[in-house]
Parts: sequence; structure tokens; C-alpha cells
Amino acid sequence: MVDISELLGIKYPIIQGGMAWIADSSLAAAVSNAGGLGIIACGGAEGEWVRNEIRKTKELTTKPFGVNIMLLSPFVDDIMDVVCEEGVPVVTTGAGNPGKYMNRLKSCGIKVIPVVASVALAIRVQRAGADAVIAEGQEAGGHIGEITTMALVPQIADAVSIPVIAAGGIADGRGIAAAYMLGAKGIQVGTRFLVAEECTVSQPYKDMVLKAKDTDTVATGRSTGHPVRVLKNKLAREILSLEKVNTDPAEIEKLGTGRLRAAVKDGDVVNGSVMSGQIAGLVHKEQSAKEIIEEMFQEALEIYEDRTTICRARGTILRNG
Repeated sequence: MVDISELLGIKYPIIQGGMAWIADSSLAAAVSNAGGLGIIACGGAEGEWVRNEIRKTKELTTKPFGVNIMLLSPFVDDIMDVVCEEGVPVVTTGAGNPGKYMNRLKSCGIKVIPVVASVALAIRVQRAGADAVIAEGQEAGGHIGEITTMALVPQIADAVSIPVIAAGGIADGRGIAAAYMLGAKGIQVGTRFLVAEECTVSQPYKDMVLKAKDTDTVATGRSTGHPVRVLKNKLAREILSLEKVNTDPAEIEKLGTGRLRAAVKDGDVVNGSVMSGQIAGLVHKEQSAKEIIEEMFQEALEIYEDRTTICRARGTILRNG
């Protein structure tokens, strides 16, 4: 099977999560310069915003980077034009099947890696021509599926022949080691990069992630069909209360409109949507993207070395027993 680092032209098999309003040229370039694959997240932005961020990223790095395209965006067709015109090396996609765009992206030399939350979708995108898939469990921040990373990754790894990248609940070397044991060939990380020095989210947002405990996230919006994992605050409690009394999902969607930007840009972590994964309780310090990546893979290496030592010791005991 193709090696992720070789496929993408990167040093470490790690992709930065496509976090709307968060993953801009600053963070993407920093992750790419550190040896991973930085990602610009389009979210609901217009094509020209995406073009500008791509060009800024090219000024900040000569390394490969990617663009995450939300397929439900009203500007998706324009953004597809932009990534082809600008020669983006990699596209990751979310919220659907990119099959209708696959031939065009591949003809432009773009590698396509969809985010999937089920075996069925993984099989469909492989059939359409995807180069790899990101299997994202419900531990992740932002929009989530229903299956956990532990259950999802091995089932997708068994179902497809293209590389699987694990996402959701990974923030240190232990997560990397676990992902590989489940059959993944790489990882995607979002929450830990929220507190990267190069991440431009508001300081109150970063502080909330740094202070988070294991039980501080909740999934809101299940009644709308588009659940979102966030840190608990006034907005989250309000949405959950409305869902308990069967409020019209359209009203809940309206209530959430613009709230992510409020948290990310304005620092309103009371009334804003503070998207974060369940792994936030393991994120304790601000670091550069380079320090984050190197620390995670050093931890993973030490775990593998310990495992090798234990296996050798066990073999010696069995032979001498």
C-alpha cells in the first residue's frame, strides 16, 4: 500500500484538520513547514477568499499543502475552479461524496482525500477515485458522525485498499500508535493545532481549550441532522435545552449561524461556538506547529521502542523458560 508521506510529499504522516474559520494560511504554512500537510479550510467562504489564502500560503512555504472543501458550501463550484487554477497539490473534502468533481480534480494533478464517517462512504469514494480516506470518529471537534474512531478505523481499513488516515481523539504519540494498530497509515489532527502559536484563533478560544477537562465537550444539533462537537458554554446549553423540547431544527440552525466566527475572531466564548474534540483534556500548552508535530512523533517512536524491548524480553523469557 502507498505510504502517506510518499503520496503527499511530506516528512511526517500527519494532516492538519480542515477547521472552518481557523485553518488559514498562517496555520497551514506552519504545519507544512514543520513536515506535515497544512490545510486551508474553506468552510462557507467565497472562492476569492480561498484564492487569496492559497497565494498567501505559497508565500509562506514551498512545501505541499492542501485545501479542505465543504461540499455543502454554496460556493463549492467556484472553489473547485480556484484549486484547479492555483495548482493546489491536495484537496480534502467533507460533508458528502466528491465523486462528481473527482475526474476534474485528478485531471489537474490534485490528490483527493475525502473525510468519511462510514464504511459505505469510504467504499463509494474509493470507487470514484479517491487517493486515500480520512476516517473521522465522533470524538472529533466540529461536525461529527456517529461511530467512534476505535470502531470506525479498522472497519474502513478492512473495507478499502487505499490508505486510511485516522482522525478524532488523537493529540499525542499514544494516539498515533493506537491509530496504526487499528490499521491507519497516517493521522489527522485538529484540536491540538488550535493552540499552535501560528493558529490565529482568539486567545479566549485557546484558553478555553487549554483549560478543558475530559467531560467538557458535548454534541449539539443532533436534531438538525448535523451534530457538532463543542466545548460546553452558554450557547451549547441553550441549544441542548431547545432540543429537549423538540424545537424546530430550522430554529436551532438559525441560532447557530455565525457563532463559530464569533468565538474564533471575536473571542466570544460564552455565546460563540467553541468547536473542539474530546481530546482537549490532553492539550495543556501552546507550542509552535513544529514542536507539536515533533513531540507527537517522538512520543510514538518511544512507544514503539518500548514495545520492541518488551517483545524481545518476552522472547528471551520463553526461550529460557
